[in-house]
Amino acid sequence: MKSEGYKSIFKTTALFGGVQVINILITVVRSKFIAVFLGPVGIGINALLNSSTGIIASLTNFGLSTSAVKNIAEANATGDEERIGKVVAVFRSWVWITGCLGFVVALLCAPLLSELSFGNNQYAVAFAIISITLLLSQVSAGQGVILRGMRKVKYMAQSSLLGSLIGLFTSVPLYYFFKNDGIVPAILISAITALLLTTFYARKVKVKKVAVPRAELFEEGKDMLRMGFMLSLSSLITMGTTYVLRIFISRWGSVADVGLYNAGFTMINTYVGLIFTALSADYYPRLAGVAHDAQKASKEINQQAEIGLLIMAPILCLFLVFVNLLIIILYSNKFLAVNDMVHWLALGMFLKASSWAVAFLILAKGDSKVFFWNELITNIYMLVFNFIGYYFWGLTGLGISFSVSYLAYLIQVAVLAKVKYGFSFKKEFLTIFFVQTALGICCFASSYLLSGLWYYVVGSVFLIISVVYSYVEIDKRIDTRQILKKLRFGRSKAVKQEGADE
Repeated sequence: MKSEGYKSIFKTTALFGGVQVINILITVVRSKFIAVFLGPVGIGINALLNSSTGIIASLTNFGLSTSAVKNIAEANATGDEERIGKVVAVFRSWVWITGCLGFVVALLCAPLLSELSFGNNQYAVAFAIISITLLLSQVSAGQGVILRGMRKVKYMAQSSLLGSLIGLFTSVPLYYFFKNDGIVPAILISAITALLLTTFYARKVKVKKVAVPRAELFEEGKDMLRMGFMLSLSSLITMGTTYVLRIFISRWGSVADVGLYNAGFTMINTYVGLIFTALSADYYPRLAGVAHDAQKASKEINQQAEIGLLIMAPILCLFLVFVNLLIIILYSNKFLAVNDMVHWLALGMFLKASSWAVAFLILAKGDSKVFFWNELITNIYMLVFNFIGYYFWGLTGLGISFSVSYLAYLIQVAVLAKVKYGFSFKKEFLTIFFVQTALGICCFASSYLLSGLWYYVVGSVFLIISVVYSYVEIDKRIDTRQILKKLRFGRSKAVKQEGADE
């Protein structure tokens, strides 16, 4: 079962994942300070500011930060420096054009965004100030695409780590001294920092400078623009449904509930989502390179799905067992209201982790229309489920709707991939999926059926089983003991070398 494919996935995940672990620790500290200094209302304001400008970004950025990865990865695979330089030059031009468009639209719409988000124009100036971040973020994302398309994972990891560190040391003092008034400066500084870092690392990548006449910009860029336009529409719909949901919660419930909802999803999407980030760092460009070969693509997807679930499942079980303690550590006692919601979110993540690897195939194939309709249908029923969930069961209902939505989505993408591309999950993955999901359900059930010490004891037993099972299965694929021996040998060799130098 051991293969270079598994080793490549694990090597990339280990490199980027190691950085993500540090990022998680930084995010834990940052979230704790935000929770203490801002509280649920401050987090709600921050969420509404970001989601509102996010809608404008989705409308104007043409999805280039995703679509162009495929074009750059394909050009990089040819080894033709002239072709690589031309694709990068065209891409950079369109990044500036779309970034400026986003800035202007957000600036002009600032009063409207304030009225829609908060029911008054009190935040119009805040929206006007952060409108510049749409240009900064688009250019920054463009630099990141070059790193990703050229598969410079090390540079991506370093940029991400430094960005998190600088974000921590700049935002926390702002929240401490200015409370809610520090939210806008923190957003602005974060965007500037990301731009400076991605630009620094992108310049390390040697790309031949190629002059592209203005008349050729559209002709050369139409492929990434076509796919990007569909991605942009899809992203806009996703941001729009999230925005509508937050408005619904704030009107039907309260802004504090928006903050609690955002905090609960942040626990899962930030801490568990960082694993997705680590896994996908090299996955999309790698899959795009073999998407034309059904057999190779199927192998890539199954291997990625297996490793992803084996890494993620124990972390999800940890959340399911110790969610109460994690909420207090990451936030404060004020946020314990999201306890049940996070339980359901963690359970739903088993389903998301399984569907995630397959969904990338549509992007890698470049089927923009299929991708758009797939995401549109998904967002419609997700929003409906969220409305129903919150209306009847409050915050817990949002967690339930998340799990139900991703069950439907998993079935949807599995059937679509089978019918459209002839893809199907292999027996090895299905075995892992059912075993780890069953362990997750046992941890979930323990939280409702048991209490006190017994809950933690029984839940911990299932957690340990999940960890052991993942280790055994990963070892079958990459021989972890051999890797550890090599690391020990390398370390001892380095120590001996240092001694000889002395």
